[in-house]
Amino acid sequence: MATSPFFILILILSSALLSVKSNTTTIETTCKTTNYYDLCVSALKSDPRSPTADTKGLAAIMVGVGMANATATATYITGNLTAAAKDTVLKKALRDCSDKYALAADSLRLTIQDLDDEAYDYAYMHVLAAQDYPNVCRNIFRRVKGLVYPAEISRREMSLRSICGVVSGILDRLAE
Repeated sequence: MATSPFFILILILSSALLSVKSNTTTIETTCKTTNYYDLCVSALKSDPRSPTADTKGLAAIMVGVGMANATATATYITGNLTAAAKDTVLKKALRDCSDKYALAADSLRLTIQDLDDEAYDYAYMHVLAAQDYPNVCRNIFRRVKGLVYPAEISRREMSLRSICGVVSGILDRLAE
């Protein structure tokens, strides 16, 4: 009795659909443990690795989103703002801010290693550090009278904080 190629195709497609549905459930369940559910779901569903990722893999994907955000912000500050600034005090503040975002990206890189080692306490610590570096940038501007914290940096700061908040929520789930 020969098996129909059509039957085999139906089995393969059914299996694939069940896998995607199963992982959509994993993403939604994982994201419910975070404070930024919508951000978590949209970021994870937009990544092609998510359908095959477990919870630790989903955490790594979100860490990658944070690293990209921090690196892009450091580059934005250096390329767009520092070059245009004429005031030496402002230039220094912007360079320092760019450095803080680069350090945030470095902290998130360390988080990937911590995830690989299943050292979730260290991962959490590195995520908190990454989340706090933008605050240092904001404080640099507060300390210098007359400097105005650029709105675009503020927007990017909130974005990185939210991403780190998602990662923290997923780490809480992993540490259970």
